Amino acid sequence: MKIDALTLREIHVRLKSPFETSFGKIWERRILLVEAGSEGLSGWGEVTAGEGPFYNPETTDTSWSIFCSFVAPLAIGKDIEGPGDVPALLAPIRGHEMTKAAFENALWDIESQRRGTPLALLLGGSAREIACGVSLGIQNNPGALLSIIERELAAGYQRIKIKIKPGKDLEFIAAVRKRFPAVRLMVDANSAYHLEQAAHLREFDAYDLMMIEQPLAWDDIYDHSKLQSQLRTPICLDESIHNASHARAAIELGACRIINIKLGRVGGHSEACRMQEICRQRSIPVWSGGMLETGIGRAHNIAMSSLPGFTLPGDVSASQRYWDEDIIEPEVEVTPKGTIVVPTIPGLGYSVRRKRIEQLTVRQQAFHAKDSEVSVEGAA
Repeated sequence: MKIDALTLREIHVRLKSPFETSFGKIWERRILLVEAGSEGLSGWGEVTAGEGPFYNPETTDTSWSIFCSFVAPLAIGKDIEGPGDVPALLAPIRGHEMTKAAFENALWDIESQRRGTPLALLLGGSAREIACGVSLGIQNNPGALLSIIERELAAGYQRIKIKIKPGKDLEFIAAVRKRFPAVRLMVDANSAYHLEQAAHLREFDAYDLMMIEQPLAWDDIYDHSKLQSQLRTPICLDESIHNASHARAAIELGACRIINIKLGRVGGHSEACRMQEICRQRSIPVWSGGMLETGIGRAHNIAMSSLPGFTLPGDVSASQRYWDEDIIEPEVEVTPKGTIVVPTIPGLGYSVRRKRIEQLTVRQQAFHAKDSEVSVEGAA
C-alpha cells in the first residue's frame, strides 16, 4: 500500500441541540477529516479531538498542526504492508492519538476496499448488528432529563447514559431510577470528582447502575483502584486508558471492571483490536464511547463495535440524534429494537457525500507524492 495523497479538511457543523458535560456545553463542532489516497482508492478517517483541551490535551487546532507538520511528512509517499504498520510508522510522534487514529483509520477504509472485504470482518468482527445506547448531556432539571429519556427509550435504545457532576448527580439519578426502574442506566462523570468524595459516590450503589464512568482524574489509574474497592458499582475507565498497556495495568490494579474504547483516544483500529482482546481474555467487558462524530467517525465505530469483546451497548447512535444532515449516505439509523446493522459492503459501508463536505469545509491542506517528491497544496 503506497500512500500517494493525503488531504486534511476542517468542517464546521452545528449540533441539533447543545450537549453539556462536566467540562462545558457544546453547540458548534469544528471537525477534521482525513482523506487518504492509495493506488486509485480513497479512504476516510475523522479526528475526534474537541475544540478545546478539556477531554484530553488534543484540540482541533493542535491536531491540524501535528498532522501537517509531522504525520503527513512521515507518511506521504511511504509504501507499507498495510494499516497495521501505521503505529510503527508514526512511533516517533509521542501522544496525539486522535490525530494518528484518523490517518490510520482512513487506511483501513482503503484496505477494506482493496481486499473487497467489509471493514468489520477485516478487523475480526463477527456481529451482524450492534446494540446501541445514548449519551445524554447534563440537563437543567430532572424533569427535562426524564422527558428526553422517554423519547430515547421509545426510539428503541437499549441503554441510557447520563452526564453528571457535583450538584447534578444524585437527584437526577434517583429521578431516573424511580421513573424507569428497569432501564439499563449508567453515569459519566468525566473526571468531575475526587477520591475524598468516595462516601458520596458510594451513595450511587443504591441505584443499580451498570457503571460510573471515569469519576476521578482524567489521567489517573491508581486512585481509581482505591475507589473501586469501596464501591459495589463497577467503575468504567475512559480518559485514562490510551493503549493496551494502560488497560492491562488498570485491570491488574483493580481500578475498573469495565473499559470504554474510543478509537481516537487509543490511536486507531490496530490498538483498539489489541485492547479489546486483552480485556476479553480477562473477562472485562468493553464498549464503544462516542465523541460527537459525524457519519465517518460513526462508521468506524460501528465496525469496531462488531468485535467479540464489545459486549455492552455503546454510544453509537443514529445520525439524526445529532445532525440535521450528515456527511454520509445513507445516514446511520437505529432499528426499532435498538440496534445498528453492521454494513456488509467493503470500505466504510456508507458513501461519503463529497459535495456536502466541500460546502462545510473552511480550510484544507493537501499532500501529494510525485516521483519521490512531496508537493503541498493549501487553501483556507
